[in-house]
Amino acid sequence: MNVKSQGRSIDPTTGKLVVFEDKQIRRVFHNGEWFFSIIDIVEVLTGSPNPRRYWSNLKIQLSKKEGFNELYSKTVQLKFESSDGKKYRTDAANTETLLRIIQSIPSPKAEPFKRWLAKVGYERIQEIENPELATQRTRALYKAKGYPDDWIEKRLRGIAIREELTTEWENRGIEQERDYAILTAEISKATFGMTPSDYKKHKGLKQENLRDHMTDLELIFSMLGEASTKEIAVNQNAQGFIENKAAAQSGGRIAGDARKQLEKESKKPVISKANYLGLASSIDVHPIEIETDK
Repeated sequence: MNVKSQGRSIDPTTGKLVVFEDKQIRRVFHNGEWFFSIIDIVEVLTGSPNPRRYWSNLKIQLSKKEGFNELYSKTVQLKFESSDGKKYRTDAANTETLLRIIQSIPSPKAEPFKRWLAKVGYERIQEIENPELATQRTRALYKAKGYPDDWIEKRLRGIAIREELTTEWENRGIEQERDYAILTAEISKATFGMTPSDYKKHKGLKQENLRDHMTDLELIFSMLGEASTKEIAVNQNAQGFIENKAAAQSGGRIAGDARKQLEKESKKPVISKANYLGLASSIDVHPIEIETDK
């Protein structure tokens, strides 16, 4: 099944990718609104093989015009994931600023893109007012890709548990993205004996989201590790990185012990090389900003 998205937003919760005419555009929810990668938008509108240079040249042209300083002051440098899996700072802008930039780019796609931007913003407002809409859209996207219904329900539950855990971490003094990644890796190592990066290699994945390629049982034990971590952090009132790292190791150990017991009784491994790469790959769903892929 090959699912194409014509001007449809793809990441309805707090994720980072949306699609315009089958082209992925990175975005970050920053200061209460979406900020989009300007380079991605330049590439979509111009088809330039070097959108970074196009944007650099455009800035030079715009600098000669009145009002440029005000316009450029509204762009910010935010970290976006690159094709190598690492995050780099790049120019980003909100919808209002983007609309002004687009006016300076001669492209037949400019008007359809403006309408698309308005739709993306409207969807976010809808979801803030009714969070259930985000879940409904995520469910529909996984279903469109061909995932089975029972897997989708587990995946959505896992997303909710993960969000609860990351919110708890934030409330307990975890601020740096690197620290979230380390804590996640600790849970994964204790649960599965592998870091998320190792797990991706085990499954033959590259830039794909690891949990989108887990089996039912792998999802279940991921949920158990993170739910256990949250309970331990709350009950022990863990504060700061060191205490939350200990809670992550303990929570992961609980899931790891349960996994080993199941493997002993069933005489079958839970950890699998199976993945869903055979499903339609034109849509990437990244429901949360910090997950287990790093």
